[in-house]
Amino acid sequence: MLIEVKSAPVPPQTPAADAAPPARKRRRRTLGEKLLDTLKQLGEGRGRVARHSERSWASITFAGTRHQVDMLFEGSDAIAAGECFIAFLPEHEFSIPGHIVADAAVTEVDHRMEPPRLQVRCELLLLEEG
Repeated sequence: MLIEVKSAPVPPQTPAADAAPPARKRRRRTLGEKLLDTLKQLGEGRGRVARHSERSWASITFAGTRHQVDMLFEGSDAIAAGECFIAFLPEHEFSIPGHIVADAAVTEVDHRMEPPRLQVRCELLLLEEG
């Protein structure tokens, strides 16, 4: 005996008018992005990152990353913020979850008067906590 079963096609579902859109997955910010955001804040939002490089670093007891960042401050007001950046960077208390800034130093400064511009190169060593 043969039994044939037929079913009606399933209609496509339409979302309800009051339904919330599907949740988006947010991309996690990288350690480098968090560091650059902190440096921009230290520069009072007047400096921009011209270059950033990052490489792994490790010793017998610690692991982390070494960062080299060029910040560019253009215009008289920005230069004043850049000079504060230079003064405060070495002693700044960074707050980057899961990491400690073991060293932060200004390694090179290029100051030009026309047009007013200040380029600051800094190097930072971030160690993983834990």
